[in-house]
Amino acid sequence: MTAVTARIAHGVAAIAPADWDACAGAGNPFLSHAFLSILEESGSAVAQTGWQPIPIVVDAADGAPGAIAPAYAKSHSQGEYVFDHGWADAWERAGGHYYPKLQVAVPFTPVPGPRLLLRDPALAAPLIAAVEAVTDQHGLSSAHATFIDPDQLPLFEAAGWLIRAGTQFHWRNQGYAGFDDFLGCLASRKRKAIRKERAAAVEGLTIRHVTGAEISEADWDAFWIFYQDTGARKWGRPYLTRDFFSLLGERMADSVLLILAERDGAPIAGALNLIGGDTLYGRYWGCIEDVPFLHFELCYYQAIDAAIARGLATVEAGAQGEHKLARGYVPITTWSAHYIPDPNFRRAIEGFLQREREAVESDQDYLGALTPFRKT
Repeated sequence: MTAVTARIAHGVAAIAPADWDACAGAGNPFLSHAFLSILEESGSAVAQTGWQPIPIVVDAADGAPGAIAPAYAKSHSQGEYVFDHGWADAWERAGGHYYPKLQVAVPFTPVPGPRLLLRDPALAAPLIAAVEAVTDQHGLSSAHATFIDPDQLPLFEAAGWLIRAGTQFHWRNQGYAGFDDFLGCLASRKRKAIRKERAAAVEGLTIRHVTGAEISEADWDAFWIFYQDTGARKWGRPYLTRDFFSLLGERMADSVLLILAERDGAPIAGALNLIGGDTLYGRYWGCIEDVPFLHFELCYYQAIDAAIARGLATVEAGAQGEHKLARGYVPITTWSAHYIPDPNFRRAIEGFLQREREAVESDQDYLGALTPFRKT
């Protein structure tokens, strides 16, 4: 193998947008230079919040980046959605220091996608080797690539990384002409239940979809209040700053779909989605008024409406949530890969992952039999 040189950049913003996006491609908005640099510039994913951006770059023969790993030095395990707190506790009890660790991921975003951003596919193995070298040379406990695109999984397996399985629930568009067409594929009892939920959720409300230049700062002000309420309940404090949303509207508005529920012209709830090449990604939701079924309406049913209208193939509505199953979202496997340099710690993790994967497979078999679609 020809020797290659890797480098650590001082943040995503230190790399030219055109160079980054040439590696990342255009299909997944979360991997774009715009999105990741907004996380930095807004103070959301920075060293002070435990997410120090240290992209690892391998340059191609032309001198421009040929491969990039969106890497972060982490001082905690928050905002990752692949839970390793038990690993951290075990390593600390054994006298080690689990933090800092290296995370190859999109902060606060459990969306599958490439974790090796490759303009030159031949640089995949050297890039993984560079991630390992950064981990070893800086005395880090481990490196973790989370929510990996399944197509890249063999690259990590070939490098000897440990593989972990998880479950999400995604909605698949089978060429539906509209929401009623989708409902027609469900069992009668499920169709009736969803129609009742939708009617109850929107009674007395107006639902508004806004995107692009239609999104105003007043809309972001309202959504910030919703997001703060959800963040305080789920994580103790919100991960994203208020500036993040303004910058998102300024630089990526055409990729944003904001769904707002209004009562008498005033927003009471909202759901934030990003529009990808073939997928609608549901990210955040919140409310200031408790309305039965409104969460399902804004986050799941309105997202399905929007995906059908745009001809998108998939709705990804975030991590976990077996309640999505009854709404037509089906279980899919998500993947992460883990580099554990210490051989004893690696053996312990490997045994745990084998047992966990068997449980995940069994659980998915069970969940797959519970989908609301008519049995044929």
